[in-house]
Amino acid sequence: MKFKILSLLIISLQLTSCQQQPEEKIKRPNILFIIADDLTTTALSCYGNKLEISPNIDELASASVIYTKAYSQYPVCGPSRASMLSGYYPNATTTYGYVSGRENIGPDRKMLPQLFKENGYVSTRVSKIYHMGVPGDIEKGSDGKDDPASWTEKHNSQGPEWRAKGDGELVQGNPDGSLPVKGGNVMTIVKAEGDDLVHSDGKTAEKAVELLKKYKDTSFFLAVGFVRPHVPFVAPKNYFEPYDYEEMTLPKKVEGDWVDIPERGINYVTSVNGQMNLEQQKKALAAYYASVSYMDAQVGKVLAALRTEGLEENTIVVFTSDHGFHLDEHDFWMKVSLHEESVQVPLLIKVPGKEPAICHSFTELIDLYPTLAELTDIPYSPHLQGKSLVNTLDNPSSPVREMAFTVSQGGKSFLLRNENWAFIQYDEDAASGIELYDMNKDPQQYTNLALNPAYADTVALFQEKLKKKLTEVRTNDLGIEY
Repeated sequence: MKFKILSLLIISLQLTSCQQQPEEKIKRPNILFIIADDLTTTALSCYGNKLEISPNIDELASASVIYTKAYSQYPVCGPSRASMLSGYYPNATTTYGYVSGRENIGPDRKMLPQLFKENGYVSTRVSKIYHMGVPGDIEKGSDGKDDPASWTEKHNSQGPEWRAKGDGELVQGNPDGSLPVKGGNVMTIVKAEGDDLVHSDGKTAEKAVELLKKYKDTSFFLAVGFVRPHVPFVAPKNYFEPYDYEEMTLPKKVEGDWVDIPERGINYVTSVNGQMNLEQQKKALAAYYASVSYMDAQVGKVLAALRTEGLEENTIVVFTSDHGFHLDEHDFWMKVSLHEESVQVPLLIKVPGKEPAICHSFTELIDLYPTLAELTDIPYSPHLQGKSLVNTLDNPSSPVREMAFTVSQGGKSFLLRNENWAFIQYDEDAASGIELYDMNKDPQQYTNLALNPAYADTVALFQEKLKKKLTEVRTNDLGIEY
């Protein structure tokens, strides 16, 4: 009897103890959002490049879902980032310039980092997330077109850019090599003296590591923006050593390549108007790769800190770029064009507990907003135009979109890209030209089929799809965000 009473007493004390213990709060997953600037998929081994330029990004890819058909909504920094961070197409918000995107959606709608900030996360950024002028804002260490409502804390990473000490060369608009290096949006190369921390991206990685340590015991949304490989091509000189320009292989040159491309489709920077000889073209390609290599090393430092701080098992990692970059395809350089190398982006999403995989469905940068909100159980506006990619994390064959939609040139030039075709139209009435490419037979887009009578029905079908898409985008009720 005494034993029974004693047993009941012990059980009663245990129950009381359990009731008195506060219920342990489950920490929500962190977000580490890393974005490069002007990074084309063609420079990454995880997307098929044979050179070992990006070992750290490739290692992340090996543990992530790799999206092979991810597209920017505008192949220029400002409007692309505004679209991605707002969750709306550029034509819905008429956001085409060097702005944050806040200007046209108003104060009541929440940008992606702001959504996390207002739902209990520490929201921090390092360097370029919304638009910053490169090199201008980086030289000054200024905010650029930032959105203050998005952040709990922000940091800029000032760097010397084209003024860095080292061996400099201008390979654009300098046919005889006589001009000195210069700033602005031009292909200046600087093999710089000093180490990684002399430059913006080195400082960005250092600050990101510091913030991981600072906020490791909170729920955080940490956005890390690297500015390379955006021009100028500046990096410590050791990053140039593996890339001898004389060994660079340029894309195939096709005689008469521009004959069937409408005037509006000739990119704003080319080997022709840039007066670049073959040597300068090879030097630009090698310098781009060196810039990617430098940026990749900084990504590696941030990912290593994530592991060291024990955060890997509770942090969702996203890696992407704001758009692509031409590396002499069709003699085109830089971005803006609606051809594949300019509009396609790398997209890697690593979620703890999810298996690495490859997703071939068409996806868009605006899909990141609803995806990250859903992964963290944060309610978001039903009016967003992005589509959640959560299903693809468990089943990479899950369909997301039948086609990707990208615009350029002030929202007046359009790309529809599906499994078989790339359709480009300049102006809604097609007065300025059309391009149509068979992406199965002609993935490098050398033969424009738009004026071939045999493809008239295909052109008509895409023109109808474009009208429908524009109507859908423009009449979407932007509503009021949660």
